[in-house]
Amino acid sequence: MQEYKLFINGEWTDSSTSETFDDINPATLEKLATLQVASEDDVDRAVEAAWNAFGTWSETPAPKRAMVLFKAARILEERKEDLAALMTREMGKVLAETRGDVQEAIDLTLYAAGEGRRMFGETTTSELKDKFCMTVLRPIGVIGMITPWNFPMAIPSWKIMPALVAGNTIVMKPASDTPLLTIKLVEILIEAGLPPGVINLVFGPGGTVGQAIVHHPDIRAISFTGSLETGKWIMGECARDMKRVSLELGGKNPIIIMDDADIDLAVDGVVWGAFGTTGQRCTAASRVIVHENVKDEFTQKLLDKTRSLKLGDGLKPDTDIGPVINRSQLEKIEKYTAIGKNEGANLLTGGNLADPGLPGHFFEPTIFTEVDQDMRIAQEEIFGPVVALIPVSGFDEAIEVTNNTMYGLSSSIYTRDISNAFKAIEKIEAGITYINSSTIGAEVHLPFGGVKGTGNGFREAGTDAVKEFTEVKAVYFDYSGRLQKAQIE
Repeated sequence: MQEYKLFINGEWTDSSTSETFDDINPATLEKLATLQVASEDDVDRAVEAAWNAFGTWSETPAPKRAMVLFKAARILEERKEDLAALMTREMGKVLAETRGDVQEAIDLTLYAAGEGRRMFGETTTSELKDKFCMTVLRPIGVIGMITPWNFPMAIPSWKIMPALVAGNTIVMKPASDTPLLTIKLVEILIEAGLPPGVINLVFGPGGTVGQAIVHHPDIRAISFTGSLETGKWIMGECARDMKRVSLELGGKNPIIIMDDADIDLAVDGVVWGAFGTTGQRCTAASRVIVHENVKDEFTQKLLDKTRSLKLGDGLKPDTDIGPVINRSQLEKIEKYTAIGKNEGANLLTGGNLADPGLPGHFFEPTIFTEVDQDMRIAQEEIFGPVVALIPVSGFDEAIEVTNNTMYGLSSSIYTRDISNAFKAIEKIEAGITYINSSTIGAEVHLPFGGVKGTGNGFREAGTDAVKEFTEVKAVYFDYSGRLQKAQIE
């Protein structure tokens, strides 16, 4: 069984603690690897290595930095199948989805590499004669990154690749449930020519290692994807030192189904959105807001399709839904199922632990009907295969229910009415809106992120990818040969 050390300054190095933890396959409970737990002193070493590398890396022209990413993308393509299989063993989701996770990393790496020749500033006229004005983008410095377990290669790529092409260096703590794919990603970057110290990996709990990253005085920015509660804490702590902080937090994502919708298409979208990745996506469709005129037809078709889904090992081609990531998450889903029943919602199907013949953490796809919009199962993020059906009488009520949540990440409406489609784009409080498609499936050349409790204004991927990891500098070039004073006659 391989034991992974910390990765600091281009070398695998022993932690200063004697602590380790195991990486476990959530379907079979097989131990995949052992990892060393970092200390605060280890985080100090990683930050020092990142700063030592920053000068040379940030001074490397952006197109040259991009060449490392282009090469890394080619290696990722060559190893896609092996990486996808490892991800299914480590995280649990089915092979089709882990292939998509790796492909997203490939796509994002290529996109970010392309930005190496698009580090655009702006030029504008001056109010004074013989004076030139422009803006340039500058790297921030050392970035601390803390990533979740549900997309163990895609989400690290969202953060790592734009930060690197912008000239920053990195100290990263991947999720303890899925560190191996981040390790593989970093190994590929090193193979592609990334210099020592530019990226450093430390492992361990968020309460110690993550906290050390957040509090470190020489880390200038934090990029975090995770829960709302942790995001609020990080924002408060970073405010003390005026650190840049970008947050991608939770979601309680709605799909609106109007009475003119293509019901079969809507059912497919809800099943994919609610139960894909076993519901363990921040963009998962956990609320379905369905017009009362089509509620019965939609509900029966959704029930039939849901009951046909097969649980099991994601490596098997006939498996539709894999395990939940760990025992703690399984218990959380059980708790919310009990809450839904106690609140008076109708449990239509599921609601129980499942036994597909494996010892891992499996839960039945679960549907609640007759859910009131203020119930906890309609307000709080469950992060599991649980969907709440909320009946409404029309478009305006559907929008009201949609926006009645603290989150605002993804959203969807199924309708043939182009007027309602455009009104939904305008009125839904969310960073992403799909028309006649599910709440999941973001593409890397569009910005990803949300409003309200989902984030703090930053977007990942897309045209905003580099902005998250750069500072804008205004430059004034006076070639008049005399002292000129703006705004003063």
